[in-house]
Amino acid sequence: MIGLDLEKEYGGFVMNDNRMNYTIDKQMQFPLIDIELEPSEKVYIQRGSMVYHSPSIKLNTKVNASGSGIGKLVRAMGRSISSGESFWITEAQAHKELGHLAIAPGLPGEVLPLNLGEKQYRINDGKFLAMDGSASYSMKKQTLGRALLSGTGGFFVMTTSGDGVVLCNAYGSIKKIDLNDDEITIDNNHVVAWSTDLKYDIHFESGFVQSIGTGEGVVNTFKGTGEVYIQSLNLETFAKKIDDILPGEK
Repeated sequence: MIGLDLEKEYGGFVMNDNRMNYTIDKQMQFPLIDIELEPSEKVYIQRGSMVYHSPSIKLNTKVNASGSGIGKLVRAMGRSISSGESFWITEAQAHKELGHLAIAPGLPGEVLPLNLGEKQYRINDGKFLAMDGSASYSMKKQTLGRALLSGTGGFFVMTTSGDGVVLCNAYGSIKKIDLNDDEITIDNNHVVAWSTDLKYDIHFESGFVQSIGTGEGVVNTFKGTGEVYIQSLNLETFAKKIDDILPGEK
């Protein structure tokens, strides 16, 4: 398994291959992403992630599902109920002239660009930040066991398709793990995204009772050949520490 320094690979580069043109400002303590949109070009961003935009950029709220008519509304509502994903998504589009849009993740941490095409990914719950208009995703149904245990959106997990770029946000730093016909087990709260080529199994580390005792909880075991991206910090652990020190009834 080989780790990858994401800052060296992605920091400050602009993608100029007819995909989303963006820069990630690595000079800031926490990243700010500047997206350049040509006239009529659009991107979809996480609700509440916009920091600023130029006059040519227009923001529109869209129903977060494909298709049209009542079926689209039903799919968006089902996605919201089953996975906790928002019923709405924000569409940003440039009109008449070149426009700039800046976005930032809701949690302090790195931003991970995933280039789609030959490779596709599954994205953990709450990690989606933005995608360009040529990329798309769907919610793939999970088994009952995975749905009950995972933080990947309950009964569905976000799965990418098409060509383009998806930006994911992490809590803390990001590390890439390459698997070559190999296997690895990772705390599920540290998983950001993984290749669709990989098999994955969400389960308790050492059975339910042992997991409570060790505090390791739910883990995700990946098998095969592909990529797994992990984050260094665990939001659930941090929230528990904050709760432990806050005054009030326990």
